[in-house]
Amino acid sequence: MKLDRTDRRILEILQRNARISNLELADRIGLSPTPCARRVKRLEDSGLIRGTATLLDQSRLGLKLTAWIGISMDRHTPDRFDAFETQVSAFPEVMGCSVVTGQSADYLLCAVVPDMQYYERFLLGKLTRIPGVTGVHSSFELRRVVQHTALPLDHIGNDTEV
Repeated sequence: MKLDRTDRRILEILQRNARISNLELADRIGLSPTPCARRVKRLEDSGLIRGTATLLDQSRLGLKLTAWIGISMDRHTPDRFDAFETQVSAFPEVMGCSVVTGQSADYLLCAVVPDMQYYERFLLGKLTRIPGVTGVHSSFELRRVVQHTALPLDHIGNDTEV
């Protein structure tokens, strides 16, 4: 699929406000509403737009502790990793989980919880009970300096193939 400047502009605007009306989006990019809607549909059908989300205020919801957790596994086998990933994906506290390299950990998780007592129950009652977990190293966020949800699109030129 080729992306042109108009597609890129649509993606930029929708990343910042997915609730924008098609009429307003069309006006901002200089198209009439029908071709604009067709372009958005094409971007959705291609999988570039995977969905929309509502961003909530974590602190106002009482979720005041963000933990970055390094997880070490006993074996590096597909079965062991699949089992871990299946279990950790079911935990609502886990906001993100990545396989990493360059650290002593195999996985890096981001978890959001109300407080340290809850985190202890999460750690001891869920994470360390997953078969194969041999090490856990936790760091706690003191203050978030930057948080973006929009991906950078400056590398996409006119008629870029994606």
